[in-house]
Amino acid sequence: MPSRLPATTAPPVTPLAAPRRRRRLNILGVRVDDSPLEESVAHCARLLRLPPGGAGGRLRQVTTVNPEFVMQAQRDGAFRAVINGADLATADGAGIVLAARLLGRPLRGRTTGVALTERLAALAAAAGYRLFLLGAAPGVAAEAGRIWTARYPGLAIAGAYPGSPAAGEDAEITARITAAGADLLFVAFGAPAQDQWIARNAAALPTVRLALGVGGVFDYLTGRVPLAPLRWRQLGLEWLYRLYQQPWRWRRMLALPAFVLAVLGQRYGLRIADGRFSV
Repeated sequence: MPSRLPATTAPPVTPLAAPRRRRRLNILGVRVDDSPLEESVAHCARLLRLPPGGAGGRLRQVTTVNPEFVMQAQRDGAFRAVINGADLATADGAGIVLAARLLGRPLRGRTTGVALTERLAALAAAAGYRLFLLGAAPGVAAEAGRIWTARYPGLAIAGAYPGSPAAGEDAEITARITAAGADLLFVAFGAPAQDQWIARNAAALPTVRLALGVGGVFDYLTGRVPLAPLRWRQLGLEWLYRLYQQPWRWRRMLALPAFVLAVLGQRYGLRIADGRFSV
């Protein structure tokens, strides 16, 4: 099945400037970094240069935050702690951009999971990092790896495995990733499972320098799920395109109006109970 994601050229490896202090927003108790794509890629490049756990460092985690993440974090304190403790929490969904505007703290740009993974695959090829692809349905991660290696000559796919976020499989999966000598890890278990899996297993991945949850990126890359056309993405209407393509998602989309109402409540110092605002 052909890839639906546009190819990009792997950027050259150049010396990186000192990291700038990132502005952080609090959206309903969830941290979001004001980090446009280029800054996010540069920051990830710096994190990849740090030593992994097996060399005296630690695994670094990136999460890409959308409104569904924020609403899930209202109900799941453990998930909220994972996002707030990540080394980078980017604004993925257009709803996060809208929320920042409503709060009077507009963002300078978005960093979506689709765009960030594509750029990190290119970076891994250019810099020689070994990439492991975990999650999605059987065969999907392996196909995504073949597409990326064709797109970025020199990219080393350390392994691809569907796996499961179930705690009972942690030991087997982490052993596979460690044996493969992976530096960079993409986990496609869906949120919040993928982000919690990374946080839970960080200490058991001594070779991994950087890991991020990628949601449906492998499905988009392999064409199993259509990616919204560029114009829709530029307008921040990916959610509407997904709803058109996958109408069964309508229940999940109910989180969006609830999210906007909750953000308005934060903006004006109100809280919502039983659908009503109160001081």
